[in-house]
Amino acid sequence: MDEHRKQLAEASTWVVKVGSRSLTGDDGRLDRDQVANLAKQLLTLVDMGKRVVLVSSGAVASGVGKLGLAGRPTDLATLQAVAAIGQTHLIQVYEQTFAEHGRHAAQILLTASELDDRVAYLNVRNTLRRLLEMGAIPIINENDTVAVDELKTTFGDNDRLAGMVAGLLEGSVLAILSDVQGLFDRDPRDPAAKILPSVERIDDRIEDMVRDRKTGVSKGGMASKLATAKFVTMSGQPVVIAWGRGQNILVNLAQGENTGTLFLPQSKTLTPRKRWIGFSAQPAGKLQVDDGAARAMCDDGRSLLAIGIQTVEGDFGKGDIVSIVNQQSEEIARGLINYNSKQVSQIRGCRSDRIEQILGQCPYEEVIHRDNLAMV
Repeated sequence: MDEHRKQLAEASTWVVKVGSRSLTGDDGRLDRDQVANLAKQLLTLVDMGKRVVLVSSGAVASGVGKLGLAGRPTDLATLQAVAAIGQTHLIQVYEQTFAEHGRHAAQILLTASELDDRVAYLNVRNTLRRLLEMGAIPIINENDTVAVDELKTTFGDNDRLAGMVAGLLEGSVLAILSDVQGLFDRDPRDPAAKILPSVERIDDRIEDMVRDRKTGVSKGGMASKLATAKFVTMSGQPVVIAWGRGQNILVNLAQGENTGTLFLPQSKTLTPRKRWIGFSAQPAGKLQVDDGAARAMCDDGRSLLAIGIQTVEGDFGKGDIVSIVNQQSEEIARGLINYNSKQVSQIRGCRSDRIEQILGQCPYEEVIHRDNLAMV
């Protein structure tokens, strides 16, 4: 067994994310046989002594089939109504298979706001842990009936949600089951393209593989998967991307077989708190910083000072999460801010020793302290 793959075989907790395309047929409707097949693989992992959490898409596709619709609706209200009906059907298919083997499905529907608040974030983690202790298999999905982003497909088809869940369960493996067999070393349409069996670090070279060379814009769902894999591996956890319809794919992965693309965990650089700041909490505003401030944070691990801030966007308060972007408008960090948006607008570009003169007080020299910064 490959030494890298050995860590998959030894992992005790698996977070499995499956996308809609891996659960639907050519007609775009839920493939009950495929759902049942996935459920049986999850049960096999449990029989192997693994704790398993499933992040499953497919509510809309399930609803389309249940209602006998010709296709996926286009307006938001109908999409949310179809998702509500489909989610019930989807969980029933999983539960039916689990029940046949003496196991239970536990449905958890989440929106970003549930993971945005630190207390709620910890409550979700505690619930998941208790469900696993009880021998249940939690099935998590974005709450499509109230969340707009997922239905507009800006959430990455649950990729980011799966990364958040993996972050809740330290030491877990994140397995992303997709409609592709892994990360290719070039355009998959190229006959010479090959799947990368492993990736040591997700850097610019790796990200360029899914970025259009002319526009610089990321292409397809692999971009969101890479973004999720990058953050999870920075937290010290392995990620594997594999073909969702592969025969016994999960069992093969859990036995250490060389299939899909394994993203190796990095030395743990993110504490659970910084993982929440950088990946789970939703920014209330945005700060654009100059090159000097970007280098100080990225290369030297320094705090963000007022002098390096160029523009301020959003209406945020002290203690909110804000996004920090560089001169190219690329997000480089997120952090808990020490001042509200009005105050930051007043002191941006100024030296720290002028803050008291401008605001009448200087409770903090740093706009965001390095202990409250998470590089992304």
